[in-house]
Amino acid sequence: MPTDAAFDFDGSVALVTGASGALGSAVVEYLNDAGATVAATDLVAPDDEDALLDPGAADFYEADFTDEDDVRETVEAVVAEHGRLDQLCNVAGTWRGGTPIDETEADEFDFLLDVNLKTMFLACKHAVPHLREADGAIVSVSARASLEGGEGDGPYRAAKAGVRILTETIAAENQGEVRANAVMPSVIDTPANREMMPDADHDEWVDPEEIAGVTAFLLSDAAAPTSGAAVPVYGEA
Repeated sequence: MPTDAAFDFDGSVALVTGASGALGSAVVEYLNDAGATVAATDLVAPDDEDALLDPGAADFYEADFTDEDDVRETVEAVVAEHGRLDQLCNVAGTWRGGTPIDETEADEFDFLLDVNLKTMFLACKHAVPHLREADGAIVSVSARASLEGGEGDGPYRAAKAGVRILTETIAAENQGEVRANAVMPSVIDTPANREMMPDADHDEWVDPEEIAGVTAFLLSDAAAPTSGAAVPVYGEA
């Protein structure tokens, strides 16, 4: 997916979590096309049949970002191998729903908070000291659903609301050193979503590449005045 965006990340190093999925792989490809050295991380390796990541677009680090030791080791390996860290994209996440709160298992709640929120927390905890040295930037994936309560997917909504609040907190704690922003998709046009919702109007959904473009903007110098924002990226969905 060649990009026509006027962003130049030549000489910078970006770490992208959840890189084997539809959105993560689009972000990796976009940043790679714009000249960044991309470190991609996921539990799903590029050679897995479910992976969408182009192995030629990034250096891949297989890791579980709900595990602090894995996060620490991965961030340290990226910095050791590439000498710096300029951008962090927290894309790792998942959706599950359909169950009211009083019927939701505690393990399901823990899983959704771990994958959607804890991964972001741990990545930022270990990346921020390196990002400070580079006047770096963070973009994390929240969700439109985080703006209000709804039926059947409360833990997901709560986790994605946490992403927004944590983004604002990191921005406040690192003013003038590291910028932190979030993007808020609704339904993303992915093969998995089309399979789950075959009768939906797919033309209203947003392509992962479009969200990747907004992510690149927020990481770029063009967004230098912007930190602590949650940017809608749901088009007509």
